Parts: sequence; structure tokens; C-alpha cells
Amino acid sequence: MRAISQDVVGGPEVLKEIRLPRPAAGLSEILVRVHAAGLNPTDWKHRSIPGLFLGEPPFTLGWDVSGVVESAGPGVTLFKPGDEVFGMLPYPHGAGSHAEYVTGPARAFARKPAALDHVQAGALPLAALTAWQALVDTARLEAGRRVLIHAAAGGVGHLAVQIAKARGAYVIGTASAPKHGFLRSLGADEVIDYRTTDVAEAVRDADVVLDAQGSDHAIHSLRSLRPGGLLVSLLLDGGMAALAEEAARLGVRAQVMLVEADHAGMAAIAELASDGRLRAEIAGTYELADAAKAHALGETGHTTGKLVLTVR
Repeated sequence: MRAISQDVVGGPEVLKEIRLPRPAAGLSEILVRVHAAGLNPTDWKHRSIPGLFLGEPPFTLGWDVSGVVESAGPGVTLFKPGDEVFGMLPYPHGAGSHAEYVTGPARAFARKPAALDHVQAGALPLAALTAWQALVDTARLEAGRRVLIHAAAGGVGHLAVQIAKARGAYVIGTASAPKHGFLRSLGADEVIDYRTTDVAEAVRDADVVLDAQGSDHAIHSLRSLRPGGLLVSLLLDGGMAALAEEAARLGVRAQVMLVEADHAGMAAIAELASDGRLRAEIAGTYELADAAKAHALGETGHTTGKLVLTVR
């Protein structure tokens, strides 16, 4: 099978198309013929930064996947060959969806909603699961709560806006001014230009803050919370101890979260997508062989929504 791999860390140019043996589904696994696979910031970070979760290359990146079940391993009861599925491979060590075929635990997947094509479905899993696990599982977001979402037009952010609205929350999103109309179209109640406004001064009564930048930005964002409010940071970095200390000083809470493979979460995302309440904005699609071009665009940080690789 064709796959995108790298032998060294570096820029997008280190990515190359190679041939690998087609994997076989093991116990409780399914083999999926990949139709589309989303990209996420963690992909270009692992490609370019030595010593992250996957260790040293060679490796094949990609955690998002949408495709068709080719075979089911022993013990699998949820799916059979021919079923259309989408899901997130176990993060971080289950990477490998930027290929023609991939295996993963059956319960990392859900049935692909009929209303979504594979590109739409392939864009959702990691980013939507991150938003769901942060807002629903961690923050227990309820109707009427005020939530501040930083980088609200990004991959996780624009899905978090929709999930928060589906929960009945009042949503405040930050983005550059040209993206404000997009965020309002998703249901954001307020939008703030982070380039011209000190968001922590403008918002002081949020019940929940979702922060994807970590470190000093997360610490500064604690000021946006009401007493007892919760900040969920999506980055594991060296500032976690300082974040906890400042949260305690301010009388608020802070948690750092790493996304996990989750069948129940995928089922909830599938339901929202089927109902038309959750949809990924597609910033661009690229053939598998053009993965380097997708990486180069993605790491500019200026895309709105998700980039997706398509596999023919």
C-alpha cells in the first residue's frame, strides 16, 4: 500500500510517499480502507520537532480517518466489511492514517453519518473529540453557561463553537476580524479581535475558557473566568505548574487535557453531524501524494477550519 512517511524530522520536504505492507486487523481491530484523513497541528509538530510522543522516525502520521471496513479482526461485533466508518486512532501512539489502509481498535470508530461525505467525516474526529472532551466531559458545559473559545476559527475552535451552541451555551469566540462573519455563521454570540483587544480585560465572567495556546496565554486567560470557573488547556507544556498556581491564587480552576480515542464521543459527534448541528469547514483538500503541500499550508496558522488528505 502507499503511505506517507519520513526518515528524519524537518520541514514538509521530509515527507515522502513509500510502499508498505498492508496491515492486518488484530484482536478487536478493524482494517479500514482510507478514503480521507484529516490533518491537525499535531501532525506538523511531530514531523518537525524531535522527541515528541512518537519518538524518532521513521513513522507515518495521521490520526483522523474516514473510510470503509475492509476486514474485522477476532472479537469485533460493531462492524463488518463494507461498513463506512470514521474515527480517531488512539492518540498518540496509534498514528498511521496517512496511508491507503490503516488498522485500529474497533471502538475507536463510529459509523459514518450518511449525510457526510468522507472528506467531511475525515476532517472531524481528532478536533471534534478534543472539543467534545474539553467542553462536555471535562467542563460539563450546560445550557446558559458562558464559554470563551480562543482561536475559534481554527480546527478545534470552530467545532467547539458548534458543540457549545448545541449544548445551549452563550459562546464568545476570538479570531482576527476577517473571520468574525464566519464565527457568527456558526452561532457565536460574541466575537473579539484578539489583535486589537486584550481579551482577558474584555471578558471577565466566563464559566469556561477553552485555550489551545498553553503556557503564558493560558495563564493570562485565567482572568476571563468568574470565581470557580474552569479553564481547559489543550497543550501539555512546561507551564502546567505555573498555571495551577495562578488558578489557585485567582480562585478559579484549570485542567490540562489530552484527547483520547473514544467510541461514545465519536457516536455523539456522529449524532450532531447527522442532525446538521456540527460540520467541519474544509480549508482545502490534497491528494495523499501532496501531503507536504498540505503541511506547508497548515503550519502557517492562517487556515480556517480543517485540511484533509484524500486517498484514491
